[in-house]
Amino acid sequence: MTTGRPNPYGIQGATSVRPVRRRRSPLLPLGVAAWALLEIYLLTLLGRLAGGLTVFLVLVAGLVLGALVIKRAGSRAWQRLVASMRPEGAPADDRGGNGLAMLGGLLLMVPGLASDVVGLLCLFPPTAALRRKGAGRYLRRRGGPFGEAFQEARAAQERMRMRRPDGKVVPGEVVSEEDEERAGDRERRDGADD
Repeated sequence: MTTGRPNPYGIQGATSVRPVRRRRSPLLPLGVAAWALLEIYLLTLLGRLAGGLTVFLVLVAGLVLGALVIKRAGSRAWQRLVASMRPEGAPADDRGGNGLAMLGGLLLMVPGLASDVVGLLCLFPPTAALRRKGAGRYLRRRGGPFGEAFQEARAAQERMRMRRPDGKVVPGEVVSEEDEERAGDRERRDGADD
């Protein structure tokens, strides 16, 4: 698609081209509005059943708990980063990233009961593991910049696991079955040529 403007570099016959943008889902604004209406409905329902003070206390408790969760996850991420910079290598605690915990804390801070439930599901270990696996599968299939970043992060995590407990890096390379098959095919071809 062209803009019709002349090329600023003076090349004859060329026009500037805009980058192709992905289309947003037309249902996304509708989904956000439905989520907001659900949150308002649940809060008014709780207000009718338990009173306005209870609603206020639930909202404040979610805000405080979410802030504590984000602070704790952030400090754990910082400690892992600092420990990975030391010569000893990464810490022994390898439960994965803290992104899901931070998302859970953020959802707890958002006013509403449904977002609190989803936030708690991000923090509860069995459901967090399921969410982490599902998100990993989605990012591997989807591709794009987030998919590529996810693949690079997984590869870096695997490289960190190759360190010995005393912190020394074991020299070597990871060879997959596909690489072994290709090497075997090359050796057979080279042997046939001789």
